Amino acid sequence: MIEMMSFDLVQIGSAFMVLFAIIDPLGSVPIVQTIAAKGVKISAWKITLISYALMLAFFFAGDFILNFFGVDISSFAVAGSILLFFMALEMLLDIEIFKNNGPKGMSSIVPLAFPLYAGPGVFTALLTIRSEYATVNLLTALTLNILCVFLVLYATNGIRKVLGEAGIYLLRKFFGLILLAISIKIFVENLQTMVQLFSITQ
Repeated sequence: MIEMMSFDLVQIGSAFMVLFAIIDPLGSVPIVQTIAAKGVKISAWKITLISYALMLAFFFAGDFILNFFGVDISSFAVAGSILLFFMALEMLLDIEIFKNNGPKGMSSIVPLAFPLYAGPGVFTALLTIRSEYATVNLLTALTLNILCVFLVLYATNGIRKVLGEAGIYLLRKFFGLILLAISIKIFVENLQTMVQLFSITQ
């Protein structure tokens, strides 16, 4: 049984890589640019803190929250994957699906803080791998990933200058395709889980 407070650099590194691959801070640059191009002000610290708060809340109370509303993790992941799917379509087809008509200051929270950073993939991963790592190591890895998110959001304009308009456009199309594939993967895997659970209960 894994000790709750056994600080381990190997575990931190392993958990960091797993979460980094799912959160994908660098891959979010084209998405951030797409939202910023609509005239939405991107607040790096606000998006980072809200994302972190959502992740921590789900890490400690995810099972309780979903059970309270009668929702299982697979259903939640399917719903989140649909949002990611439409975000990917925006990037690939140059269309606007998410309208900027939310309350002032909130239009960048959705879809950036949720479901892009703190989304179904991360929530599912946190609930799944928390039995494999000591809590202190997993939380340290999560915190390091959140710092990466902040740095990428803070330096987005600098990244844009380095890559140029053409580079951002190509990156946007590439990661739009990646995001589309990820959303379909999350959708299919969790839909299969839902079908299997439904079959067992019959």
